[in-house]
Amino acid sequence: MTKIVIASGNQGKINDFKAIFEGFEVVGIKELLPEFEVEETGTTFRENAILKSEAAKEALNLPVVSDDSGLSVEALEGRPGVYSARYSGEGATDEKNNQKLLEELEGIDNRAAYFTCVLALSIPGEETLTYEGTLAGEILHEPHGDKGFGYDPLFKTLKGIYLGEITSEEKGEISHRGKALEKLMNDTKAFDKLKK
Repeated sequence: MTKIVIASGNQGKINDFKAIFEGFEVVGIKELLPEFEVEETGTTFRENAILKSEAAKEALNLPVVSDDSGLSVEALEGRPGVYSARYSGEGATDEKNNQKLLEELEGIDNRAAYFTCVLALSIPGEETLTYEGTLAGEILHEPHGDKGFGYDPLFKTLKGIYLGEITSEEKGEISHRGKALEKLMNDTKAFDKLKK
């Protein structure tokens, strides 16, 4: 069985990938390299996703999938963007990041925003492939729901769905990550290379 490594320590993400890569042995990077860390020096989600997948591929000589994702707010000129996870500085938490976002948007009517996810697939001896998905919506004035993670409680989609109120399965069907994963799954050439 072909082994695919997920360059993430997030068990939720790893479980998502296990459901998609049926017929493959899917493992999280921390199971093989407990100290694995990559400095995200890229200025785009794509650059950071590639940095992580290629570093893991070189270290293990195995196929690797990584993702980089975040929130971009129109009125904040695209912030927090690639800094989404560490928006509130050192020791950032979801709660602190959400609080900072609400403070920065105080008094601003334009709440348009979108999530982006870029997946990178690195296979030894092959060029790295990337797949992108987005989810548009708006930032709420206060949190809604107790589900999801990150900025989910502050996000309502264009179709009126509150991300903080839906299950991870429901979110997967509409989310930026779900759309990027769908593109990867539909890339039969990539799957053929993985099976070699």
